[in-house]
Amino acid sequence: MLPSVLRCIRPVSTGLTLTQPLAHFRPQMDPDPSRPVEKAIRTKLTNSLKPDHLEVHNESHMHAVPPGSESHFRVLVVSSQFEGLPLIQRHRLVNEALKEELSSCVHALAIQAKTPEQWGSNPSLAKSPPCMGGSRGDHTVEEKLKAGRE
Repeated sequence: MLPSVLRCIRPVSTGLTLTQPLAHFRPQMDPDPSRPVEKAIRTKLTNSLKPDHLEVHNESHMHAVPPGSESHFRVLVVSSQFEGLPLIQRHRLVNEALKEELSSCVHALAIQAKTPEQWGSNPSLAKSPPCMGGSRGDHTVEEKLKAGRE
């Protein structure tokens, strides 16, 4: 169990997850202590998969959520533990490591799970597609975002 500071921040009555404001999007830098979900993801994936390379990108800013949210992530995990495993089993290992976050505060998780050999031949992270505005038809989104800033 993680210390309470690293546990997910539970949704408030509006259904939105709120955290500290996002000052800058710095996907490859050391975890910011004001981002407990990102830090928990890094810690859990590091402890469970012993990656050769790990990137955790908070992509919440690309979605209709309040500034500073930690709800949408993309991870790149390069681990020898993926050797001989099909992609679905690799994803299951990542999902198992992050089951607490996925069951509470992380709404979306895009996973790239590579072996060191695959990473060596193609050291790139796929880009996320643009948000298609799934909440576009929800006329209460603006009210929810406003409530999240107050």
